[in-house]
Amino acid sequence: MTRDLPTPTHPLKIGTRGSPLALAQAHETQHRLQAAFDLPAAAFEIVVIRTTGDRVQDRPLREIGGKGLFTREIEAALLAGEIDIAVHSMKDMPVVQPEGLTLDCYLPREDVRDAFVSGGAAGLADLPEGARVGTSSLRRRAQVLLAFPHLEVVEFRGNVQTRLKKLADGVAACTFLAMAGLNRLGRADVATAPVAPEVMLPAVAQGAIGIERRTGDTRTADMLAAIHDGPTGARLAAERAFLATLDGSCETPIAGLAELSGGTLRLRGEILRPDGRARHMDDATAPVEDGAALGREMAARLLAEAGPGFFDWRG
Repeated sequence: MTRDLPTPTHPLKIGTRGSPLALAQAHETQHRLQAAFDLPAAAFEIVVIRTTGDRVQDRPLREIGGKGLFTREIEAALLAGEIDIAVHSMKDMPVVQPEGLTLDCYLPREDVRDAFVSGGAAGLADLPEGARVGTSSLRRRAQVLLAFPHLEVVEFRGNVQTRLKKLADGVAACTFLAMAGLNRLGRADVATAPVAPEVMLPAVAQGAIGIERRTGDTRTADMLAAIHDGPTGARLAAERAFLATLDGSCETPIAGLAELSGGTLRLRGEILRPDGRARHMDDATAPVEDGAALGREMAARLLAEAGPGFFDWRG
């Protein structure tokens, strides 16, 4: 495509949150578009938009609105034409986009694993009774309490740098971060150890970057098609269908991971009580083109097993 490419006088505006990780993801998007169309850096502009989730740091996400807290202001700017594309961490994205917006471009997925981070322990099993584990994720909270009910989980919000400072200040004995974020920041050394999905199944879409655009913006659609990673898209189609059927949000502990082997997609999913007292899991395969259907079917099975009120928050 050569028509209507951005120029230094009419740059493509990339909307993003302002954390170091969000900026790294926006720059990765820019660099891929530059390479795909042989464009100068000046043909792009990074536009930082502060979201409600960034502004309100002293309350758990479940108390102030869940996943949309990290996307609403960015999506409003996209709809208003103030930016041309929005770059998101896919695990922060609601499963339904606002009318007028489309999400159909994903960059190659990074490491999906959680990272255990501690200054003095090799893993959760090394922590004494009552030790504090810091996390803002209900999924991680529930997974920790399920396996180690003798530990205490404390609220631990903020970007990577903020959480590392809290750890250094002794707010908790350990925390969890996403290996993908550490890798993108060049800080894989922060991880005490990656946690295998068999031990801690990751959040749906963890490690994936999604790029949102206005529906009907054909120039942007053509550009994004050149950097879209099909395998990541296939995996997320299954995971997000699983999440959508469960009506997942930051208020519900849900984990899911799709993996590809040739033309076969394997999906593992689990739902947990927020207090970690119960879990339901499933593991199934299907042809890759049936991934979304597999996600919906798995979610329906787990909901039937769990029964009504399974996700009720008690703490």
